[in-house]
Amino acid sequence: MKISFPHMGYSYIAFKWLVENLGHECIVPPEPSKRTLDLGVRYSPEFACIPFKILTGTYLEVAEQGAELIITSGGMGPSRAAYYWVMHQYLLDDLGKDVEVMAFEPPLCDVKDFWKKLRRLRKTGGLSVKEFIQALKVAWTKINALDDVEILSHQVRPLEIKRGETTRHLWKALDYIDQANTIPEIIDAREEGIKLLQSTEMDMSRNPLKVGIIGEIYVVLEPAANHYLQIMLGEMGVETDRSIYLTSYTRKNTIVNLEGDIFSMAQPYLNEAPIGGHGVNSIGETVLYAQNGFDGVVQLAPFACIPEIVAKSIVPSVSRDFDIPVLTLFIDEQTGKAGIQTRLEAFIDLLERKREQKERKKIERLVI
Repeated sequence: MKISFPHMGYSYIAFKWLVENLGHECIVPPEPSKRTLDLGVRYSPEFACIPFKILTGTYLEVAEQGAELIITSGGMGPSRAAYYWVMHQYLLDDLGKDVEVMAFEPPLCDVKDFWKKLRRLRKTGGLSVKEFIQALKVAWTKINALDDVEILSHQVRPLEIKRGETTRHLWKALDYIDQANTIPEIIDAREEGIKLLQSTEMDMSRNPLKVGIIGEIYVVLEPAANHYLQIMLGEMGVETDRSIYLTSYTRKNTIVNLEGDIFSMAQPYLNEAPIGGHGVNSIGETVLYAQNGFDGVVQLAPFACIPEIVAKSIVPSVSRDFDIPVLTLFIDEQTGKAGIQTRLEAFIDLLERKREQKERKKIERLVI
């Protein structure tokens, strides 16, 4: 069976390995491009958000390459994202594409349905239960390794002396992990990738600003959707920390629900019913970033995303109470890299002035 899936950050490396080692042919989704978005805008409802449109374009592109099954995630709660796969199936059927969209709902929602779909993938691939479990373990190790090297790259980049060196090292580190086929090989590849990133020529005397990245999962995780915002900030000399990585999201939604701490942080500002998506997370994570000494927060949200719109209306109160500036960027098909860069530069100037004012006040207090 020819199987594909959405392009979301660097996770395609692990998913490609998993699909192939489950006995299927993998149609690797292309990185979202102008063509992807053009297709998505043309065939999606006008009111749909940019993740929906990018996924529409991606599914049409992989259908052109012969994909027979597209595996995606479902969701729970009031967010419309939980129903995207249903709408995408309708769109593909209407366009005469012979492709099935299969959504894995969180096991916390329906354990039987989750295992039924896993069993289907195993049986059609001709694997034994033992082989299937081992393949899942290797893929999970790969995903963790991918996240580890990416996290390190965002810590190294603001210290690099030669602009772009960290990013070049990151691509090589990702390739090492891509080539690994067993857990020991992946562990070795991860270590080699970390050593390569640490070999980047750095100016350790720098004290970079620290900015947290929050918001809706797709525009946060997919660099092409946010115009490689984290790399952009890193090359401006800013250290970034992303609130969402695939490993953390998966742990929260498939193994055990760890949302309690985030919700408790958001509760003083939002004690009503859940607002869906990652709206509650955006509020709670802003509090956590403030408590951990970050200089600012950037909220990424698809235009017309209701959970993030609700969060945006509440975040100013969090910003005021914890004295942490927050920049909200709503993204749609009209958003350009230059516009984002201009707003980020202005935001970084604000953070630098704020830090300077704090330092002056500290000195004045010491003198007095």
